[in-house]
Amino acid sequence: MTPPVLEMKEISKRFPGVVALNAVELDVLMKILGGVYQPDSGHLRIDGREAAIRSVSDAIGRGIGFIHQELNVLDNLDVAGNVFLGREPVWGGPLRLIDRRKLHAQTSIYLERLDLDIPSHTPLRSLSIAQQQMVEIAKALSLNARILIMDEPTSSLTLTETARLLEVARELKAQGVSIIYISHRLGEISDLADRVVVLRDGRNAGVLAREEISHDRIVKLMVGRDLEHFYVHPATAGKPRYFEVRNLRTGRYPQHAVSFDVGQGEILGFAGLVGAGRSEVAQAIFGVDAALEGTVLLDGKPVKVPSPQDAIARGIYLIPEDRRQMGLVLEAAIRENITLPALSRYAAAGLIDRDAERKTASEMCAKLNIKAPSVEARAADLSGGNQQKVVLAKWLSLDPRVLIFDEPTRGIDVGAKAEIYQLMRRLAESGVAIIMISSDMEEILGESDRVAVMHEGAITGVLERQECSEEAIMKLAVGHKNPVAR
Repeated sequence: MTPPVLEMKEISKRFPGVVALNAVELDVLMKILGGVYQPDSGHLRIDGREAAIRSVSDAIGRGIGFIHQELNVLDNLDVAGNVFLGREPVWGGPLRLIDRRKLHAQTSIYLERLDLDIPSHTPLRSLSIAQQQMVEIAKALSLNARILIMDEPTSSLTLTETARLLEVARELKAQGVSIIYISHRLGEISDLADRVVVLRDGRNAGVLAREEISHDRIVKLMVGRDLEHFYVHPATAGKPRYFEVRNLRTGRYPQHAVSFDVGQGEILGFAGLVGAGRSEVAQAIFGVDAALEGTVLLDGKPVKVPSPQDAIARGIYLIPEDRRQMGLVLEAAIRENITLPALSRYAAAGLIDRDAERKTASEMCAKLNIKAPSVEARAADLSGGNQQKVVLAKWLSLDPRVLIFDEPTRGIDVGAKAEIYQLMRRLAESGVAIIMISSDMEEILGESDRVAVMHEGAITGVLERQECSEEAIMKLAVGHKNPVAR
């Protein structure tokens, strides 16, 4: 009998105060298999033989490719430089100069394979997050790996890009490549997987064969129970038109004026394809990017938000799409991240009262169920779900009036999603107006009280809850106007 290409037995990994893995049998714990971390115990076999992977280069040498959940690209290089970083083709001779013509020709092969219509000379910094994610995928494909780990590969991709990636995954499988596909988008798992292994709290929670795979069965294994009350909606709405945006024009889509309102205690979903302009609207409201024109009213009164400091002073907060780059100081402690927006509250005579900081941070960690050894743990060492809770905690400690969530559960497991949804609903019930930008259709349909849909910088319609369906939203997302748009 031919041995499995990959076996992982009794794998355990501990960090200070946290058991990340407890005798896991298969999860391919990406960072252990990819050589980033070393297991504390357990066995790893490749082709039936005991193997030790001590570094990333060791993993690559064994034919293991890794598409990271968090972007792992260098924005000071061009696309080709990122795809073949450290593996650039060189001319013969003592100087070993990079063969740039060959470098770009080889890169173009992988860009074409992904239907990514950008030149290989394009600087990374000029690309969107979705395009940078596709470059990361092209880099992994260029390794010609025998085992390819895809960690949340579609979290920033458009529907078209996602469909193409799944098609590429099937092609690789047919060519004999073993794929480990890690995703919290359960529709993709159901569509692609031959077998599903579920982890919960660092342990194996169960395995499903192909014929057993279904959305409900995966969810039950992930959270340990049925999620009959995953999404909860209020019986009555709060004050209407509590937060209003009128004729807002952004630098990316100056030709379109955006107007909408959010009730007090309402969750207004913002749907649309990647690049529709939703994040630009959020950043203009929060003062990150200056709006070309527009008016913002809060509880009937005009407010000016030329900068994030002004937005914060008025209780308008943004939880950004890229929490690691824009929402957290990764090397700083949880305590420092939570108190950062209002350090003056913890200062006397120019000195920070760390005990007061710890008290607030500890209270918020308990309130949001943030799993960490202490408030002094680095934000970089937390899971994606706990990092998102830290970003949320810093704003909740300041009594928000308006909260903008940009992709609130991107890269977060189902259990953490349920907690985030409960927090959002509790905030709404306490009188906060919430704007939720999401590319997850299930999330939009399940969590929104109304849905505004954008296409190329314009709002093509606003749907009441009873009007919402995937078909209705997609029609608006591709540019069909709602004749009764509100």
